[in-house]
Amino acid sequence: MLSFVLFVVVVLLVGGVLFLLASVVLGRGETQPPADPGRSPVELPVERAVTADDVRALRMTVTARGYRMAEVDWLLDQLARTLDQRDTEIAGLRAELGARTQQEAPTDPGAALHDGGVDRDA
Repeated sequence: MLSFVLFVVVVLLVGGVLFLLASVVLGRGETQPPADPGRSPVELPVERAVTADDVRALRMTVTARGYRMAEVDWLLDQLARTLDQRDTEIAGLRAELGARTQQEAPTDPGAALHDGGVDRDA
């Protein structure tokens, strides 16, 4: 019985020493340096507007704890800028369309009713 207890204690001590040695040698598991927040390997087109296919084709770097936060933040910032640009362009086009519609409308709404498009002299 004493030899069994001694065996268990030795196995636990050897396991603990191996664990501590591995922890010191391998570190905390941080194998990649921190990402540069101004640069990302995720590519979006610069010369044209981002399309849904561009977003679907994106692949972000996967690390031990998930995606790299700097890449996700950069991507979300780029998509937000693109949406802002599109919203501004849509608002401008709607304003232009409204201005054209007001120019084409008759200035005297009653004039169209009085004429009725019928020649009364005939």
